[in-house]
Amino acid sequence: MTDTTTNTGRRTGLDRTDMVATALALVESEGPGALTMRRLAAELDVTTNTVYWHVGSRDALITEIIRTSATRLADRAITGTTPRERVTAAARHIWDSALENRAITSLAHQTGTTPLLEHHLELALVHEIEAAGLRGDAAALALRSILSTVGGFLVGALRDESSSPAELRPAALWSTTSGDICDETIEALSLPTDHEAVFTTTLDAVVAVHIPA
Repeated sequence: MTDTTTNTGRRTGLDRTDMVATALALVESEGPGALTMRRLAAELDVTTNTVYWHVGSRDALITEIIRTSATRLADRAITGTTPRERVTAAARHIWDSALENRAITSLAHQTGTTPLLEHHLELALVHEIEAAGLRGDAAALALRSILSTVGGFLVGALRDESSSPAELRPAALWSTTSGDICDETIEALSLPTDHEAVFTTTLDAVVAVHIPA
């Protein structure tokens, strides 16, 4: 699309797609808090009313941002030669996507649009579960077990521990623990959690329970 400029310096020729793309870039670069209709209008060099006319409301704009992000994430290729490898890869796409796109993940969480953001990735996971031979209740249980694992670990991985007083953070609490726990264990527990390692170990175990070797 070619933009033109009026004699007042305002851009013309913009459409809904342009606005959603600019809003998405704004969230990715500055976080969900930066997304206001006034700020988006300033980025596009149009009036706030023009933004509302094109996208309807902030809620509608956010839905389109999440839908656009979801479509983009769906392009990830699933690798692996065995059913377990492919199911694990599909599950990891959800994990990796959330961590690599924290601002969008946060926006979806704040606005209740996480199901929309993850739907395409979950659909890919269901395809791999069915390709492994599971159907009906067994497929649903496998999916929900895996999604619960991914979601639970994302809560920990995305948590901002800096919001807690230093003396109340897990590392500090474990380092001052005494009792029947050996020093070696306490020292290990005092170290920061390796969320990636713990997630990988747990995901492998959950997948092994449901997916045939």
